[in-house]
Amino acid sequence: MSSPELTVVEFLLTTEFYSEYTQLDERDLPPQYRRVFWSDGEVERPLATTGNTAAAATGIDRPWEAVSGLMFTDRDDFSGTIELTDREMAVQWYLQRADADRIFENPTLAFALGDEVDVDYERARAANRPIHADRVWIDSLLEEMFDEDDEEMLDLVEVRAPGEVEMTMDDLVLTADQEGEIQKVVKAIEHRDYLAEIGLREIGKLLFVGPPGTGKTSVARALARELELPFVEVKLSMITSQYLGETAKNVDKTFEVAKRLSPCILFMDEFDFVAKTRASDEHAAIKRAVNTLLKSIDEISLIQDEVLLIGATNHPDQLDAAAWRRFDEIVNFPKPDAGMRAEILEVVTRRMTIDGFDAQELADITEGLTGSDLRLVLREAVLDALTEERTTLTQEDLRRAVEGFEERDNLKNMEDFDNWRGSPGSSDGDGHDHDHDHDGHDHDHGDSEGVEAKAQDG
Repeated sequence: MSSPELTVVEFLLTTEFYSEYTQLDERDLPPQYRRVFWSDGEVERPLATTGNTAAAATGIDRPWEAVSGLMFTDRDDFSGTIELTDREMAVQWYLQRADADRIFENPTLAFALGDEVDVDYERARAANRPIHADRVWIDSLLEEMFDEDDEEMLDLVEVRAPGEVEMTMDDLVLTADQEGEIQKVVKAIEHRDYLAEIGLREIGKLLFVGPPGTGKTSVARALARELELPFVEVKLSMITSQYLGETAKNVDKTFEVAKRLSPCILFMDEFDFVAKTRASDEHAAIKRAVNTLLKSIDEISLIQDEVLLIGATNHPDQLDAAAWRRFDEIVNFPKPDAGMRAEILEVVTRRMTIDGFDAQELADITEGLTGSDLRLVLREAVLDALTEERTTLTQEDLRRAVEGFEERDNLKNMEDFDNWRGSPGSSDGDGHDHDHDHDGHDHDHGDSEGVEAKAQDG
């Protein structure tokens, strides 16, 4: 069982051993320690064990107070440094209170103390989150790559550390085909060296196709978290932004970012934009950018560059042959059937209290709704109940929310909306037309795109 004093002593032992054993590197430090000591692209020795660094690394507000009563600790009042006065005594004290599982999560201590508690250092190191998955590592690399003149790139590329992705693969409800394709990718990443050895390099470029709200973005992000890979997200329509000057140069920079952050996932949303641009009279600079994009896709490789490329589109019918042939696997994201809808409802409501809850009944009356739609239905039911000061829902609440959603969703059809506006007694209030094109984007945004997503345990 953990305690503030055990946590701080572990920190002090880790920093001492890491500073002493120079054969250890950043991969041997627990991520919460790396975050504190990472500076200018590295962790410098010796590690400073001040009250501030101890608090930041351990989450203990007053680390010195936690260990001040121990016989083997001391504090320098001038510098604020906390130190061990008798390491051997500290080690024995720690080993009496920390189990093997705890030490396994700290490769530095597994290296120094593993023999005493039967913890294998190499396994502990392999299980530790890699440095390239840390936000501090990502930020330091991006700072190296970009100067003030490159700030417009921030409008084109968003980089997430895997720990910043809330969705996990366990939170998703997938079809058998989706699970199969994702498993292939996982195996390809695990066996990159073998695939290179046998000359199989054209692998690792996926295209997710399906209607808005079916989980394309969520699956891509969850895969990044599962594999502990940085997630580089690009919305291709952004290359037309007025804030982006040299569009082809920015496309090149995007792929450079992915290669420098490798191994990583490069996710390109709105891939149908490529075909639209090639078939239109867009400005020549934009067309050059699209041609640069297609060439860059051809040249990037999971095997050689350790970049998994995932494209996504809501409109596969708009892709031309040049776009299709860039991908070695197509993953379909259909709207969920009744069985999937019931499962989605089960998992999204698992932290809710609902009297008489019947997921299958709701699944039967929500044909055509996506995972994202179902989440919106449930959200409305919860909010409606809160207006009545209730936190316990009923099946009837959910039925009414479904009816309300369907009424609102009808407005996505512009023809229906125009008919509604023209009906007796109806008015939009300002006499202007409004665009309610519901199909051009996902019903829900961010990590709750589709989902077929399970609610997370608290």
